[in-house]
Amino acid sequence: MKRIFEVLVAFMGLIISSPILIIFSYLIYRNDKASPIYRASRVGINGEDFIIIKLRSMVFNADTSGVDSTPQDDKRITPIGRIIRSYKLDEITQLWNVLTGTMSLVGPRPNVKRDVVLYSDLEMKLLTVKPGITDFSSIVFSDEGDILAGKKDPDLSYNQLIRPWKSRLGILYIENQTFFLDIKLIFLTFIAIVNKSVALRMLSKQLTRVSNDSKLLEVCKRESELTPSIPPGLDKVVTSRQKYRIY
Repeated sequence: MKRIFEVLVAFMGLIISSPILIIFSYLIYRNDKASPIYRASRVGINGEDFIIIKLRSMVFNADTSGVDSTPQDDKRITPIGRIIRSYKLDEITQLWNVLTGTMSLVGPRPNVKRDVVLYSDLEMKLLTVKPGITDFSSIVFSDEGDILAGKKDPDLSYNQLIRPWKSRLGILYIENQTFFLDIKLIFLTFIAIVNKSVALRMLSKQLTRVSNDSKLLEVCKRESELTPSIPPGLDKVVTSRQKYRIY
């Protein structure tokens, strides 16, 4: 039932959003005469690489810089790209990934291999399901760019500030996954675009039904500044992004 639902939603979503995608694709192309579509490698279910489809919000070939995380003040983001990111328009094209079966509407967000090789054995559970367009963490950390803004090493800051909780939330989703939870998360994702504080309050109520981790619940309220934390399955805060897993 989930697959049928996802195909129908993805198909209708692409049709309904096609005018927006066409307009912004033209604006992106007009800006630098390069492809408006960004194709990037991500790690999916069972550790298999796949190509994620996004509207390009950064300068052409921005990924050659070697920096994977994107702070809000990243100079690679184009003027039109800031609008695209503000309204999450670059996520719409991932409905194509849902149609082709490489992603789900709801599931742990996919990461680049340079981050996946840092996963603990516990975090490898995130690769037992298809990655999704949205999940708990997509709502909690929808302002990821703002969190990483001004950081000297955005990739390391991501692994210290966001990954520890993003991984916990991804595992929590896998352990409590239901069709109705997916519907709720899709609804809350749209709410978060309009009013994040309302979405966080609603999400907090949902999380208390599936978790008794007081620290996680507190972080997900996003009422205090994030501090470096330990990813699940590890015994210390990440201090280097050097590869240690043979993958």
